[in-house]
Amino acid sequence: MKSRLDINIAPGIYKAMSGLESYLHQSGLDIPLMHLIKLRASQLNGCAYCIDMHWKDLRAIGENEQRLYGLDAWHESPYYSERERAALAWTEAVTLITDGHVSDQVYEQVKPHFNDKELADLTMAVATINAWNRLAIASRSEAGKYQPVRAAIHETGKNA
Repeated sequence: MKSRLDINIAPGIYKAMSGLESYLHQSGLDIPLMHLIKLRASQLNGCAYCIDMHWKDLRAIGENEQRLYGLDAWHESPYYSERERAALAWTEAVTLITDGHVSDQVYEQVKPHFNDKELADLTMAVATINAWNRLAIASRSEAGKYQPVRAAIHETGKNA
């Protein structure tokens, strides 16, 4: 698929989106978890560019292939912690919002694993990747060329 629009033609868009990313990376949410939910939302949205990006970002910080290729079936896969499962359920509910809103059941699943600020940040991370997905899909950003900018992530998942 050939790219058809460069969103950088309107630098304010990229600046605004980058501001959200900067906030999220300083929010205290675990970086590997953020990439995991970004990958899952991108799978749900069918965004090839973002799937490629977040798969590579996760591999660059040491994520194993089994957890990555099992992500589509995370409900049945034993590779994810309860916190990750809660975040993935929240990600799916927020991404697929037209399927009936975010249910009380999903909220009750996520609440024991995230305090109010973390849940607000997680929600913003999901909203942000959904916006990036829509920009990439609309502009037909070409998948496959992305290379992780920095792989200097400590084992804790925090930026160096």
